Amino acid sequence: MAQLAIKAALMDAGIDYSLVEQAYAGFVYGDSCSGQRAIYEVGMTGIPVINVNNNCATGSTALYLARQAIASGAAECVLAVGFEQMNPGALGAVFNDRASVFEHFDAVIEANADVTGIPVALRIFGAAGREHMRRFGTKLETFAKIRAKASRHAANNPLAVFRKEVTEEEVMASPVMWPGVMTRLMACPPTCGAAAAIICSSDFAARHGLNQQVSIIAQSMTTDRPLAF
Repeated sequence: MAQLAIKAALMDAGIDYSLVEQAYAGFVYGDSCSGQRAIYEVGMTGIPVINVNNNCATGSTALYLARQAIASGAAECVLAVGFEQMNPGALGAVFNDRASVFEHFDAVIEANADVTGIPVALRIFGAAGREHMRRFGTKLETFAKIRAKASRHAANNPLAVFRKEVTEEEVMASPVMWPGVMTRLMACPPTCGAAAAIICSSDFAARHGLNQQVSIIAQSMTTDRPLAF
């Protein structure tokens, strides 16, 4: 999967892999150094390969680091790739012989809502939606509209896994996963896939005739504050 995504990105950019100076490979459920294993299928040029594991922010983190490498002047052309081979069913803990990384989060959720039988991924995103409703008065119908909008994008993307367009009404009418918080069509099943992007400097783009490419105008990242717990 990663090989195909990388080759597609190189073809889209119109450059050879030999011009790539660094690579940031994002995955969560693979073995250590899965990034090297995937990228070696494209070429073994000795470039640094940095593996990124940051849960649901893994792909955007790889892109964030790739952009920083360009902005700092450390490199002129960098690859960001994300890939995942998922197991079926709801996401759960991989290591059960140690404290869960969600231990503190779960304690807060369980103190404020009945989440019995609700899988961890639904707890995380459902709780975020629930908090947004509490703080800003957001309606469940608003999330349904967002889901419907996303499906319209997917319907026009030949590479999307799920291309069926759904309406707001269909989202609201789908089975309830968390009463008042989430329906089935607001959730997503574990899905295998890969994506890649070539990030380069303005000078590199000009030298290689890439003047019609997408520009990153702004990007930022954050993490939890004490208020989250």
